[in-house]
Amino acid sequence: MAKYELKSGFTTGTCAAVAAKAATAMLLTGKILEHMNLVTPKGTEADLPLFHVVRKQHQVSCGVIKDAGDDPDVTHQAYVFASVEYFEDREQASDPSYCYRGEEEYESPIYLTGGEGIGWVTRPGLSCPVGYPAINPVPRRMIFEEVWKIRQNSGYDGALKIRIWMPEGKRLAEKTFNSKLGIQGGLSILGTTGIVKPMSEDALIATIKLELHMKAVSGSKHVILTPGNYGEAFIRESLHLSLLDGVTVSNFIKTSCAIAGEEGFDQILFVGHIGKLIKVAGGVENTHSKYGDRRMEILWDCAVSYIEEKEKERILKANTMDEAAQILTELEILEPVMADVVVRIQSYIRAWTSNISVEVVTFSKVFGILGMTTGARNLIDHGFVSIKQKK
Repeated sequence: MAKYELKSGFTTGTCAAVAAKAATAMLLTGKILEHMNLVTPKGTEADLPLFHVVRKQHQVSCGVIKDAGDDPDVTHQAYVFASVEYFEDREQASDPSYCYRGEEEYESPIYLTGGEGIGWVTRPGLSCPVGYPAINPVPRRMIFEEVWKIRQNSGYDGALKIRIWMPEGKRLAEKTFNSKLGIQGGLSILGTTGIVKPMSEDALIATIKLELHMKAVSGSKHVILTPGNYGEAFIRESLHLSLLDGVTVSNFIKTSCAIAGEEGFDQILFVGHIGKLIKVAGGVENTHSKYGDRRMEILWDCAVSYIEEKEKERILKANTMDEAAQILTELEILEPVMADVVVRIQSYIRAWTSNISVEVVTFSKVFGILGMTTGARNLIDHGFVSIKQKK
């Protein structure tokens, strides 16, 4: 069977640049266009149809539909709009609020801002300054360059103001990590190559890296890492810690821990459900099921010095970690086995982070806390902001 090749798409940055270029061309030439093209930073041509063209005396707006290809992107099929208007009030144009300004080489300023559905940056550490719309550097450059080309070719040398907006942006942003990153009210205009390659794992790792970087930039020296939703709920409801101190790392355990080490954190509190963390006790670097299971084999290896060989089949045949924990409870060895589990996890994470301080907590919904390393309680009590303290 032939292997299906995943289809690439275009970034929101490319869509915004195409829309801005088209709106500029229609404003300065008076023509109505049906499509517009540009060459992305990757060298790929994007030729996109235009929708909802609206022309006013001093402004033109139009939109394009984002095609993310086969990437599971929340913005797939969303509209990206741009409006371009004359901006000839020199006093106002000298310093408009919340606008990016094109390079000084432009004869007259070209300004860029965000509108409905575009997020605004509220925390430092991103590639956009605080107080400005979340339009990343490469898309900004693409927009400015394409608009400048059209302006130059038309012979117009006055100031222009560009506004980018996405009507569904605020709703779609709820499905992203934007609020965690300090981007409020909408989506980011993203892209470094102009092309969306369907590699969702890379996108997740990039998000984890950015979130850890932002916490480091803000001065944080302690961070909580957890694989997913179970861990988040446990951190909030059982440990009473703020999720503002946490980063969700999905299955990318070794990669995320290594990034945390590179970012200069002093201490990590690693919290997770035993069903996921038991794999880490066996040195599993990525806990996705596609890389295998081995949960019960790893648990047996942790338990073998406390248990008779005849119990091995019971452990290996357990369907869930809760079932296995129940067997260990009946044998009165749950506590020492889990103590061994968390120490092994701690040892691997220390190695992956170049030996920074690590404490581990593992739990299950049935048993609650199953194991904690010796310094975990002190770090929980004194290393992070508790929900009670926040109130």
